[in-house]
Amino acid sequence: MTIDQLPPLALSVRQPWAWAIIYGGKVIENRTLGAIRSGNMDCRTICIHAATGMREKEYRWAVWKLQQIDVTLPRPDELIRGGIIGTVDVVDIVIEETCPQSHQPWFGGPYGLVLENPQPVEPIPAIGALGYFKWEKGGSLTKPSAWMMRFDVANGDASTLDMFPELQPHFKDVPDKPFGQKPKEN
Repeated sequence: MTIDQLPPLALSVRQPWAWAIIYGGKVIENRTLGAIRSGNMDCRTICIHAATGMREKEYRWAVWKLQQIDVTLPRPDELIRGGIIGTVDVVDIVIEETCPQSHQPWFGGPYGLVLENPQPVEPIPAIGALGYFKWEKGGSLTKPSAWMMRFDVANGDASTLDMFPELQPHFKDVPDKPFGQKPKEN
């Protein structure tokens, strides 16, 4: 798909959730009603913009959360940030009381955009904004920060990880949820 064929509107989503929408089967993007209204969000095909920000705490929690449903995230330094990474169809907007069980565990409420047909694209540098925004190519993709480069590397020795590619990061305790209460263990 060429740039000219991409939808003109995008939604900026923090990593690793942007990756999960395009590659990990995430079928709900959680938003507040205020964000949906002020962002002029409705049902249509949009681009997914991977926001520039990603904190270690939210990445660690996402790794743990996605492990619960057998989704493996790439390392944080491999996640594209600061650009368009794909397209998706927004097919419905749901509220917590009416969200079907099939959308769990993605739905965190109180409202959510129901997503279908994720299509990856070659990353295109672009500056994000709140709500649906008219995007244009520009800027550059965000480089990984120091914590991303050393994530899950014991004693800074990245070469040993190559010996055990099937192993996932292990958590002695459930990581703290970045925005709210610590999740309950299953």
